[in-house]
Amino acid sequence: MSARSTRPGSNGFPARRDPVAPKPPSALELATVEDHDLADEATYRRLAFFDLDLSGRRADSVEFTQCRVKGTDLSGTQLDGARLDDCLFEHANLANLRAEKSSMFRVRLSTARMTGLHWVNGALRDVTISDCRLDLSSFRFTAFQHVVFQGCNLGQADFQNADLRGASFVDCDLTSAQFSHARMAGARFTNCALAGIGGVTSMSGAAVARQDLVTLSHVLAGALGIRIEEDD
Repeated sequence: MSARSTRPGSNGFPARRDPVAPKPPSALELATVEDHDLADEATYRRLAFFDLDLSGRRADSVEFTQCRVKGTDLSGTQLDGARLDDCLFEHANLANLRAEKSSMFRVRLSTARMTGLHWVNGALRDVTISDCRLDLSSFRFTAFQHVVFQGCNLGQADFQNADLRGASFVDCDLTSAQFSHARMAGARFTNCALAGIGGVTSMSGAAVARQDLVTLSHVLAGALGIRIEEDD
């Protein structure tokens, strides 16, 4: 479904819509480690990073535009000040990748390993993340606008102080995720596992599917010091 312009919603963000899809390039050049290894302030355009080992690198202020990343290993890499525009990630390994003050615009990530990812003090806009493993990830102080997590494992993920007003979570495992001091008016949760989440009192203004309310009510009661007694 194509996105269209909308008037601002009550939470200050544009009214909810699906994320805009990445703009596909007319053609892709096959990237190689020899010619396209990560380097400070490098720009990568219309490249296909297929099955490369780029793990353990450090590169500041890099830009990826209209790139496709498939089967490539970026685990343990640090990309501070990075910018990703119109990119596709499939079956990539982003475990323990660290990025501060970095942004994603019109990006799709699917079936990626992202355990321990740190995307801190950054921005995501028009991003879809589906069927990814994101347990123990951190998105502290990051702003989300038109972002959808679908079918993801987000167990013990850290969203402290994040701006989640433009985020949706669908069929996600958020067990023991942390939301303390997050801004969540307008965030949506549908068919998600919410047991043991932290910072539940930050969820004021969020929309939660009816089937998720039983678990959430127990978490909220615990946060407020309410004891739930079983019937005799």
